[in-house]
Amino acid sequence: MTPEKMTAIARQFIAALPHSRELGMELVGIGEGRAEISMPYDPRLVGDPATGVIHGGAVSALMDTCCGAAVMCHPDGNGNTATIDLRIDYMRAAVPGQTIRARAHCYHVTRNVAFLRADALDDDDDHPVATATGAFVFERRKGAGA
Repeated sequence: MTPEKMTAIARQFIAALPHSRELGMELVGIGEGRAEISMPYDPRLVGDPATGVIHGGAVSALMDTCCGAAVMCHPDGNGNTATIDLRIDYMRAAVPGQTIRARAHCYHVTRNVAFLRADALDDDDDHPVATATGAFVFERRKGAGA
């Protein structure tokens, strides 16, 4: 699959999900089992009004969507996926007012499952807001190796 085709599929995937549109998610980069998606700060997503910190559920949705996009663009996949399991560890609060970016990559794929790792970051790239590991349905395209 060409990089242009992967990008088009990922953009279509994000645009088709009402929660992704509502959260303002935008594709930053994609290819070869990797994806990066951003989500701008939005006061409607604040989980703690006293601090202005974004709710963990919004971060979770961003990471889940990013992992799904990474699976969809894996070179051996057919573009279909679903979340089987996703574990998120929240490391610190995101800085209010900053965009959050999720980066995900497939680190292992079997015949039916893709295993992923992801980070959610704000402007401090050295200290993640959250990390995740997940398992996603993986469907091989016809002719791809096992």
